Amino acid sequence: MAIEVKIPSLGESITSGILSVWHVKSGQYIETGQAIYDLETDKITSEGMADAAGIISLNVEEGEEVEIGSVVAVIDTDAAKPAGAPEGVADNSPQDESKPSPTNPPSVRRIASESGIDPAKVSGTGKAGRVTKKDMLNAVKISDTEEPSPSAKPLSEKPTETSLQSQSRKKMTPLRKTIANRLVQAQQSTAMLTTFNEVDMSKIMEYRKLHQEAFINKHGVKLGYMSFFTKAVVHALKQVPTVNAQVEGDEIITNHYYDIGVAVSTPKGLMVPVLRDCNNKSFPQIEKDLIDYANKAKDGKICIDDLQGGVFTISNGGIFGSMLSTPILNTPQSAILGMHTIQEKPIAVDGEVVIRPMMYLALSYDHRIIDGREAVGFLITVKQVIEDPTRLLFEI
Repeated sequence: MAIEVKIPSLGESITSGILSVWHVKSGQYIETGQAIYDLETDKITSEGMADAAGIISLNVEEGEEVEIGSVVAVIDTDAAKPAGAPEGVADNSPQDESKPSPTNPPSVRRIASESGIDPAKVSGTGKAGRVTKKDMLNAVKISDTEEPSPSAKPLSEKPTETSLQSQSRKKMTPLRKTIANRLVQAQQSTAMLTTFNEVDMSKIMEYRKLHQEAFINKHGVKLGYMSFFTKAVVHALKQVPTVNAQVEGDEIITNHYYDIGVAVSTPKGLMVPVLRDCNNKSFPQIEKDLIDYANKAKDGKICIDDLQGGVFTISNGGIFGSMLSTPILNTPQSAILGMHTIQEKPIAVDGEVVIRPMMYLALSYDHRIIDGREAVGFLITVKQVIEDPTRLLFEI
């Protein structure tokens, strides 16, 4: 029996994606539940799993755009697993050259449009003589290295500076394209302004050093900085509720819940998974959630539900060594807090110069609904909590 491998629905707003990687080859025997492909969409990268065991035949090439519901492979469940044959061996049986080549995939048509090379004149190496994306790229490379005709040669044979430079080109992934569009949209559709302050990290560093071992022994995770900042942000949102609002048309919607997004850098691009109900979560729960999201991001398993519903975002550029930046709003949210690297600096305390571990904080906000007084008040509240975490106990 033949089982069709279809691209499953990943959410109402996702209609297509790029089949970026095949983990199997045509003619390979696969097992039920085995990962067979990676699909990149404008929001997430997801793995496709085999619903049955058997010999698989691939219908599309890597890099092709595929629609939700389309058949990308077929599994022959009646085929027996070859005795002693290692998995991952492709079917190298001769192809029937008499069969016509199927319609060129989108990636081939795109390269043909950009380069002017006719796919019909390219020798295909794919199944049934099909022209693949790799075939087209090789054809473009050969075309670029060919000598121009004598009549087309310039009068001067001296190479120009431009001709000595090299370039490479690749299409944006759906995720990167969406990130780019949203950043531009945030700049164009909001009155974004950034205010700064700096915070003394001495108390937090002292508490972490004092309680780290006991914290790990009891909860199985390290006590990090992000849980402190998450609780400080929730405390500040309660003190300055205007920051927990957003614009929708000509209305201002104020949120009365505290789902905080945490920006995470992944090989595929920036993602902002959301920590739910942070006002009701303990420090250990927040740290565990952060570790879960970090592992999901590393494995490419963050799903749509993980990214939806945040009211405020925290971005920690300090892990990359950033000293100061102006973070861009994660619309439709109206504010984002940027953390930066910790540096020892001389500061004045009670009339004396002392060395303290200092961090710059940046709050970018939508000036349409958040005034400077409120933005500064919010940032000062975060600063006060970080410099004296006991404020959280007394809610002051």
